[in-house]
Amino acid sequence: MLLKFLAAVVLVLGLVSAEDPYRYFDWNVTYGDIYPLGGARQQGILINGQFPGPEIYSVTNDNLIINVHNSLPEPFLISWNGVQQRRNSYQDGVYGTTCPIPPGKNFTYTLQVKDQIGSFYYFPSLAFHKAAGGFGAIKILSRPRIPVPFPEPAGDYSILIGDWYKTDHKVLKAILDRGHRLPFPDGVLINGRGASGTTFTFEQGKTYRLRISNVGLQNSLNFRIQGHTLKLVEVEGTHTLQTTYESLDIHVGQSYSVLVTADQAPQDYYIAVSTRFTSKVLTSTAIFHYSNSARQVSGPIPGGPSQTGWSLSQARSIRYVTFTISSSLLG
Repeated sequence: MLLKFLAAVVLVLGLVSAEDPYRYFDWNVTYGDIYPLGGARQQGILINGQFPGPEIYSVTNDNLIINVHNSLPEPFLISWNGVQQRRNSYQDGVYGTTCPIPPGKNFTYTLQVKDQIGSFYYFPSLAFHKAAGGFGAIKILSRPRIPVPFPEPAGDYSILIGDWYKTDHKVLKAILDRGHRLPFPDGVLINGRGASGTTFTFEQGKTYRLRISNVGLQNSLNFRIQGHTLKLVEVEGTHTLQTTYESLDIHVGQSYSVLVTADQAPQDYYIAVSTRFTSKVLTSTAIFHYSNSARQVSGPIPGGPSQTGWSLSQARSIRYVTFTISSSLLG
């Protein structure tokens, strides 16, 4: 009887002291050649040789241990856009709360995505490095026992969009330091590529989740898919009333999560992203590819809205939703 009691105590103590899962990342930050616009070579910031950087995949309450080696010839910092820093603001990666990583040194960020879900991204926060790359997606899934207000999608894509310059980031920084505005960008990137440089594959009849973040420098962007609608389900970690849109304006720093159903004829369609509130409109495209596609993309690129009021109406239409979770689900 005593042995059974002791075994029960050990089991309870084990459950009480059990930690949330850990995920480990080891990153090396370097300069390297990239070809984002029209095949023209540029010097970009790579993480583990990748542009954009590797995606962070995690689940609510995970501990993220991210060891960053700075192989640049100057100090470097990474910030985690939208990830809450609870009693650890020194991990946020912003100059003033976090010391820069010196050249040739490393720093290990210790983050916990406590009670968080949703779509976010990381980016360099020092020396205008963001204009050279070093950004990537952050995906935080809900724990299996916590309900999500829509069926599990057939796939889950992160899409990073942003305006882009061929000009070196140091030159752009000098322009800002002299008190001037940035010039008009040279193009728009979708996952680090220019027009039709990226393809996403979908199976006909299935629904997919797209996590779209504007990682650019100054321009709001409109996102749309030829012949398909976007059902908004989450904005930066909060589920929303599920409203359907023909397109979405996504401003710098914002992350939206939408559901898209591949319910059209099996062919390829344009994903279009264009600048908003600019006298000249820049547009870039990616390919929405059906796995059983019978025809390549064709027809005109779908146009986006032109009125400022349209964007304001969209913002006013977004409603957050809250859920009551049974205590039995929390264990």
